[in-house]
Amino acid sequence: METVDIVVIGAGVVGLAVARELAQHFESASVFVLEAQGAIGTKTSSRNSEVIHSGIYYPKDSLKARMCVLGRELLYEYLNERALPFARLGKLIVATNPEQLNVLAALQRKAQGNGVEDLEYLSPEKVHQLEPALTVQGALLSPSTGILDSHAYMLSLQGDFERAGGHVIFDTQVTHVTLHDAPLESGATLTTQDGTQIKAGLVVNAAGLDAPKVARLFHGVNAGFLPQAHYAKGNYFALSGRSPFSRLIYPVPEAAGLGVHLTLDLAGRAKFGPDVEWVEHADDLVVNPKRGDAFYEAIRQYWPGLPDKSLVAAYAGMRPKINSKDEAAADFKVLGPAVHKIPGVVHLLGIESPGLTSSLALAKHVLEELQVK
Repeated sequence: METVDIVVIGAGVVGLAVARELAQHFESASVFVLEAQGAIGTKTSSRNSEVIHSGIYYPKDSLKARMCVLGRELLYEYLNERALPFARLGKLIVATNPEQLNVLAALQRKAQGNGVEDLEYLSPEKVHQLEPALTVQGALLSPSTGILDSHAYMLSLQGDFERAGGHVIFDTQVTHVTLHDAPLESGATLTTQDGTQIKAGLVVNAAGLDAPKVARLFHGVNAGFLPQAHYAKGNYFALSGRSPFSRLIYPVPEAAGLGVHLTLDLAGRAKFGPDVEWVEHADDLVVNPKRGDAFYEAIRQYWPGLPDKSLVAAYAGMRPKINSKDEAAADFKVLGPAVHKIPGVVHLLGIESPGLTSSLALAKHVLEELQVK
C-alpha cells in the first residue's frame, strides 16, 4: 500500500495541467499522475489541430465558453512567458453562400455573449485582400485564434509538475477504486493492474477518452451522474503542396464539429480536417484514404483552386464525446463533491475541443471543485 496526498489519473494535456496546479498549490504534498500509456499525451492530446481557440462557438455561460475564454488568455501568457512555440495567426470563418451570412451574424452575437469582442466581419473584397485564394460571400476574422506546439506545451507542464515535486508513473492502469467511508476521510484507494494499491486524499479522473469508464470504477458513485462515452473520430488529410494561406480557414460549423477546415502548423504546412465519423471504439484511428473524396468537395466550396490529388491521408484523432450522434453537443462535465457528495474526488468528462485551449482554466476549476481554499 502506497499512501500519497493526491492522484491524477491521466497524463494528457488536461491531466498534466491539473497535476501542475495541485502540486504548486500544495507545496509539500505528494502528487502522482498515473498514466496507462508509456508516454504523456499519446491520445487526444497529440491527435488534434493544435489550435488555440478564442471562444466563439459555445453556448453562453457554458463551461466550454467560460473555460475557453479564460484558458485562451492563460495559455497565451504561459506560452509567452516560457518562450514556447506558438503563433497568433488569426482565422477566417467563411460563408460560401448567401444563406450562411446569417450564420456568421449569429456566431458573432454568440461570441460577444461569451466575452469575445474582437471578431470583425469582412466583405468578400476584404477577404480576397487577405487571402486571395478564397472565394467566399463574407467572413468573420478572429485575430485571437492561434496555433501551438502541443507536445512542447505538455513537456513544459510535465516539467513544472516535476519541479514542484510531482511524479508521473507510466504504464499504470487503474483497475479498481474503493472510496474511503471513514468519517471526514476524503479520497479513495486505487488498485492498479499489477495489484499495487495507492491510498490518496484527493483523486482527479482526467483520463480523457477513458474517463467515463474510469469513473465507473469508483464503487459507490451514483451511476446516474455519469454519462456514457461516445466516439467521434476526426480524420485529417495533409496538403502535399505549398499552402497559399497565412491564416486558419474554417467553414461555418456543422453537427458535431467545425467543418473541414484548414489549419497550419508552425512550419507553415497545411492540413485539412477533422471530419466527423462516429465509431464504436476509441482505438479506431486508421484513416481511410477514400474519405478524402468528400474533403475535395468540401474544401472547394471556399478554395476552388485546390489541385487534384493534392490531399494525403495524415492521421486521425478521437473526440471524447458524452453525447450520441443524435443528441445536441454536450458541455464539459466536471463532477466534484458538490454534485456527487464524495469529498476529495473530481471527474472530468467529455473534455473534447476546446480542451487544449481550456487546460489551464480547467486546472483552476478543479481546484475550486475540490473546495480547496
